[in-house]
Amino acid sequence: MAIHIDLEKCTGCANCVPSCPFGIIEVIDEKARINEGCTLCGACQAVCAYEAIIIEAIPEPVASTDNHRGIWVFAEQRDGKLKSVDYELLSKGKELADILKTELCAICFGHNISEIEQLIAYGADKVYLIDDPALANHQEDLYTGELVRLIQQHKPEAVIAGATSLGRSFIPRVAAILKTGLTADCTDLAIDNETQRLLQTRPTFGGNIMATIICQARRPQMSTVRPRVFKKKLADPKPNGQIIKVDFDREHITSRTKLLNFVDDLTETVKLEDADVIVSGGRGLGKAENFQLLQELATAIGAALGSSRAPVDDGWIPYSHQVGQTGKTVCPKLYIACGISGAVQHLAGMQTSDCIVAINTDPDAPIFEVATYGIVGDLFKVVPMLIEKLKVD
Repeated sequence: MAIHIDLEKCTGCANCVPSCPFGIIEVIDEKARINEGCTLCGACQAVCAYEAIIIEAIPEPVASTDNHRGIWVFAEQRDGKLKSVDYELLSKGKELADILKTELCAICFGHNISEIEQLIAYGADKVYLIDDPALANHQEDLYTGELVRLIQQHKPEAVIAGATSLGRSFIPRVAAILKTGLTADCTDLAIDNETQRLLQTRPTFGGNIMATIICQARRPQMSTVRPRVFKKKLADPKPNGQIIKVDFDREHITSRTKLLNFVDDLTETVKLEDADVIVSGGRGLGKAENFQLLQELATAIGAALGSSRAPVDDGWIPYSHQVGQTGKTVCPKLYIACGISGAVQHLAGMQTSDCIVAINTDPDAPIFEVATYGIVGDLFKVVPMLIEKLKVD
């Protein structure tokens, strides 16, 4: 879009000057002038009685999707094992592919990957597999080059990946190289009945608004989706699909980085993303040492230890334990929130849990609005009682 002044119509009345929220309009030689920084908000155009301010819309490009077909899911692995988010995305991808009457493909890079056939069992019609030692440990430059090459060769209509550390780092690079759009951290995906475009929904403005985004003209449409947002469906006991092995393009793709080693977080005894039970603490714990109380409860019930953002920001617990919009999205069978008020950013990461138990001294805390069971009380009294009861049983 663009904005300009019709100098023949402009009378220099200056009515538009105070209307600009950014103060970038001035009258020079009895004619209005709009300086750099215009956001095309249209406030000045609305007050111009002489229709001298013109905002021209750039014609919307027409999507050329005739030669783009298929839904692709990037299947991530770690140490040769597929991640649970792969199956969640395949389950959703199958729904989208069935609506579009197209095929669902999984793309997997790595070395000596076990149970690769499971990708077919969870819905993939084809699996493009590049198996090479150089791809074993998430070399982002190599992953980017190989995925771009495959997309340019096969032209999928949409590409979906998990919003994991790996997905968040290299999928945007793929989108930038392909000059297409990417919607990050989606919480829902659907197909528009009229246009057949991918509807990509994600939280914005701190989780207060849900925005649905479409990619008008460029292809493929690309999205990263938070783990545990979609439910993993049951595997097909009689899968029917094809594994296509692709050679690694060593000559044309190089990496500017070298991976030295992975350092595991020793405090994370149970992975949050895979946990069926999570015990989380908030600022109500008061200090870092009090997380030991929650760790004792988590150990007693075989749960993972989580946290809201505040304790992480204060340095009480590592970031790997953070649940919420800027942390991890979880969907356990049981989520116990201790001393967590329930800010929208935290709720966005855990409110789909099957059962939520909240412990808080404030009866008006927002966490109680999503809780299955609420305990209004002092966590330092309630949690020890739970631990003692569990030990007796």
